[in-house]
Amino acid sequence: MFAVYARSIDAKQPLDGLALGERPEPGKREGWVDVTVRAASLNHHDLWSLRGVGLGQESLPMTLGCDAAGLDEDGNEVVVHSVIGQTGHGVGPKERRSLLTEKYQGTLAEKVSVPAWNVLPKPAELSFEEAACLPTAWLTAYRMLFTNAGVRPGDSVLVQGAGGGVVTAAIVLARAAGLRVYATSRDAGKRERAVELGALAAVEPGARLPERVDAVIETVGAATWSHSVKSLRPGGTLVISGATSGPNPPAAELNRIFFLELRVVGSTMGTKEELQGLLDFCATAGVRPVIDTVLPMDRAREGFEQLERGEVFGKIVLTA
Repeated sequence: MFAVYARSIDAKQPLDGLALGERPEPGKREGWVDVTVRAASLNHHDLWSLRGVGLGQESLPMTLGCDAAGLDEDGNEVVVHSVIGQTGHGVGPKERRSLLTEKYQGTLAEKVSVPAWNVLPKPAELSFEEAACLPTAWLTAYRMLFTNAGVRPGDSVLVQGAGGGVVTAAIVLARAAGLRVYATSRDAGKRERAVELGALAAVEPGARLPERVDAVIETVGAATWSHSVKSLRPGGTLVISGATSGPNPPAAELNRIFFLELRVVGSTMGTKEELQGLLDFCATAGVRPVIDTVLPMDRAREGFEQLERGEVFGKIVLTA
């Protein structure tokens, strides 16, 4: 079958290890099902895999991709939950949690095999391309907002670094849930897009907000950490799921954190139940993922190059 995979690892030139070509179809395994992929989306996780983060040489070649929507073995339209080992279903209760592409082959292929427990019905209201955007970036944003930040309609939230998949999802979901949303970006065009998506204001990183917010959605890390902490009201919550600019901010702002009784919460992906909640929310509230580019899977390299350059607002989707 055709697949997009990592054939080698290079921390400095990750795309040198990207390959497109034939790979074996998934083998049969008790409790697992094959999903024929109709659409899959790219994540920064795929670039990190090519750099060797979470993926070792011993696991190569590895089909990339965490997100997919397609058809199960009975022809049902489904969405794949990409966290394996979360409950033991299909792998045994002692296996640690992992994402597709870390231990098991990913979704950027004609077929992907996952535990039957990891397959959810695709809402008819969503296209395959839209549904394929949800299981990683959008699920991460959903959990950050509604589980870990605990925000409610009428609350305020700052989303750092407009443009990426998680950040774009957070803006759209927060606005749909009745939150007052602020965003930051170094790029004026991306600030304009953030306002178009529902942000009340979009400012340059570090700029003063019109108000201190109830929660901050943080994926940038070192470059925005101080601004995130200073933007919170007393008792507010900072939820972090990534550190694309580095994990070690020059100032930890510990005095402000304890004096204002701020909460700092780490967040990673989400549960199957949260993915179901996200699918239902999108279907019933009319929320749709922001898609930057749709490409056939044999043009995957173009999508990876665009992602690496940072020339993305929303998701890049590959169709099979």
